[in-house]
Amino acid sequence: MENYYRELVCFLNAKLGNRQVAEDVVHDAYVRVLERSSDTPIEQPRAFLYRTALNLVIDGHRRNALRQVEPLEVLDSEERFAAGTPHASHDQAQRLELLERALAELPAACRESFLLRKLDGLSHLQIAERLSISRALVEKNIVNAMKHCRVRMREWDAH
Repeated sequence: MENYYRELVCFLNAKLGNRQVAEDVVHDAYVRVLERSSDTPIEQPRAFLYRTALNLVIDGHRRNALRQVEPLEVLDSEERFAAGTPHASHDQAQRLELLERALAELPAACRESFLLRKLDGLSHLQIAERLSISRALVEKNIVNAMKHCRVRMREWDAH
C-alpha cells in the first residue's frame, strides 16, 4: 500500500493546488487505513486509499465551511471547556510520555523523519535533503513510525 503514497499525493496536489495539504491528507488517509478496526482484508487497497483520502478532503471542506459561520462566542466558550480538568491534562501528559517512549524505540532516522514532519512541518523532500536519504525512505520511515507508535500505545492502553 505504501507504493501508492507518491501517486496519491500528486493526484491530490493537482486537485487542491497545495502540496503540503495534499501530503497531510494522504498521511491522514494512511493513518485511517492503518487504524481500521475491521479484520477483513482490503480487496482493492489503491481504490480504498483514494476513497479514504477523498472523503477526508470532503470532510475538511465541510468543517471549514461550518467553522466560517460559527459565531465567535461559540468558539470562545469551546476554548474554555477545552482547557479541561487537571485529571485530563495528567492523562495527556502520561500519553505524551508513552509516545516519547515509543519514539525512543525507533531507529534514529525513522524517529528523526517522523519528528521533522510532525513537529517542524517539513516536507518529505526537505527531510530527505536534511537527512541525506531518499524521499521514498522518508515516506517509509514516517509510516513505520506511525505504525509503531500506534501499536505501542494500544499495547500500553490494554495494560
